[in-house]
Amino acid sequence: MPIRRITRAGLQRRFTAARTALGDRIAGRTIKAAPSGLAASFDAFLRRNEGAHFVGFPSKWRVDHPPFEAPAPIGVHLHVYYADLVAEICEQLARIPVPFDLIVTNASGAPVDEAALATAGAANTRVLDVANHGRDIWPLVQVANAGFFDPYDLVMKIHTKKSEWRESHGTLSGTGEEWKQGFYRDLLGTPENVLDIVGTMLENPKIGVVTSTGSIARADQWGGDEPIVKELMRRLELGYDPRDLEFPSGSIYWIRGFVLQGLRALMLDEDDFEAEAGQIDGTTAHAVERMIGMLSKEAGYAIVERPDLETVPRIDADELAARLVDPAWRARAMSFYLPQFHPFAENEAWWGKGFTEWTNLSKAKPVYYGQNQPLLPGELGFYDLRLDEIRERQTELAKAHGVHAFMYYYYWFSGQKLMEMPIERLAESDLDQPFCIMWANENWTRRWDGDTANVLIAQEYDKVPAEQFIDDVMPLLKNEKYYRVDGAAVVAIYRIAQIPDYARVIEHWRRRAREEGVGELHLMSVDVGANFDGLNASYMEAGIQGALAFPPHNHQYVPLGHEGLGVVPRFNGNILSYAGMCEAAERRLANELPETDFPGAMVCFDNTARRQWEPDLWYGANPYTFRRWMRACVEAVAERDEEHRVVIVNAWNEWAEGAVLEPTKRWGSTYLKALRAALL
Repeated sequence: MPIRRITRAGLQRRFTAARTALGDRIAGRTIKAAPSGLAASFDAFLRRNEGAHFVGFPSKWRVDHPPFEAPAPIGVHLHVYYADLVAEICEQLARIPVPFDLIVTNASGAPVDEAALATAGAANTRVLDVANHGRDIWPLVQVANAGFFDPYDLVMKIHTKKSEWRESHGTLSGTGEEWKQGFYRDLLGTPENVLDIVGTMLENPKIGVVTSTGSIARADQWGGDEPIVKELMRRLELGYDPRDLEFPSGSIYWIRGFVLQGLRALMLDEDDFEAEAGQIDGTTAHAVERMIGMLSKEAGYAIVERPDLETVPRIDADELAARLVDPAWRARAMSFYLPQFHPFAENEAWWGKGFTEWTNLSKAKPVYYGQNQPLLPGELGFYDLRLDEIRERQTELAKAHGVHAFMYYYYWFSGQKLMEMPIERLAESDLDQPFCIMWANENWTRRWDGDTANVLIAQEYDKVPAEQFIDDVMPLLKNEKYYRVDGAAVVAIYRIAQIPDYARVIEHWRRRAREEGVGELHLMSVDVGANFDGLNASYMEAGIQGALAFPPHNHQYVPLGHEGLGVVPRFNGNILSYAGMCEAAERRLANELPETDFPGAMVCFDNTARRQWEPDLWYGANPYTFRRWMRACVEAVAERDEEHRVVIVNAWNEWAEGAVLEPTKRWGSTYLKALRAALL
């Protein structure tokens, strides 16, 4: 769905103060030039990936090491460099009382002792031979890039650690052996200790990382790594304050699966890591070690040392395993769904034969240095919604990551339907996919902005009254898959105040739904603001039960300066701060969400594909910040009864607006992983 064009003058008038206070701060934190010679420089990253297909792990793993057929509820990653320590680590791992899978990366140059591995008692074990490159971090990243962490919401990371350098370190106390034993004691040690850690992480969604006593390092431990971190963070368009550094030093910890799964978003590859030369600082591996903490905090998680973990009453191993396998969603996610991925007669008449949303997408060009344009599809490819198997795979992905229902944009123009085929095919199918509709009651224009100029097909309420809409969609409302709240069918209206005498229309719809056996309607206004034909009056007075969020509509816009972004001379659009909108949304959700409303977050918004040199785009969208915003939405509805714990995602597949949950070439499935992590 489009947003109305933002004029430069209007934007400047409305948000000058916000730009000074937040926008320039964020831009200034993300556009520093790279020191020469960094293996992981942003420039090298862009050059390496230009026209390339990112893999990020040995391709032969796909054939030689397929996914586990029945993964356990917990994953353990063990990196081996000192083969003589494998037996003692496996003895510690055997104290995990919940079924777990063991993924071993072996850089020792010798076979790992299989008998020792067997003593760990893992449900499934996989040994991946890797080069001694990038310490334990590049192997960890390869495992993440390959998707081996995808089944696990909780992961234990451990490696064969000696750290003989520690004794001569100027600010760190204790020997390497004492440090190692502290990790064993605090993070494994006894089955009861593991139950307490895992059970607490299951119950407390704020805990992201648990490490051992004295192992949280802070800003005095930057060493020579900040220049590398700056370069890597730019891949995510993510700023940071160096004074806020906090990370689990030693690289052994319990961690949320998403933090590791999300590393795929960095698109780290072998060339990002320096050759091994005994370095104890200033490498990409050391930088990523720090980023584990930084990205955990960006996602909204806390990092705690074991003595500071406020444990919950102990959950027995069987119950804990069962709850990890089948976790309870803390809210239901509903995602907007665009059906314009198939050819139909009107689009072909307006735009040419074969036109679909993919046509817009593929022609986009970057408007600033490093912009992710064109945004290209991942595993689903350039799909056609005439194919039932596409809906089947979308449903599998949605269910696995917490999308409970798709809210289809429904296009009805004075009695004429457009793009109705996908939703009608879904309704007719046996596919178990709940759905509902949002009437996109705006003009269809050549600029994709719903305005009154360049209209291709208009909303003409004097031609066919809006009352008639309900009879057109009645077969959908009667479908057993139609999504309901408190037994009432959910119907949203995009620009409700545009409808003449909408209160009377709404009452007519309710009467007709009852007469036809649909029952009650749960009618919702899309929260677009009064300036976009949203409601200015009370929902209840208008006969509406509430509003659902549709960011960036009716959220705080924070402009960014263009300095240092490498904006092309032809650019005449608007660059805004995703971080700024997220922070404003968090404050709003914590203080003023009506009980009737469904809050939501946007994956991103960037309509370069539709407007090329005059887009509106939000700089800084990334899976970690999205997870934090989405989590704020979940917390805002946490005290409601289950039926009303609903959160909105913009969107499942708004490809030409950059709001895409489903897998992409650039991000993989990391946004889906972020959503799942927010909902658990």
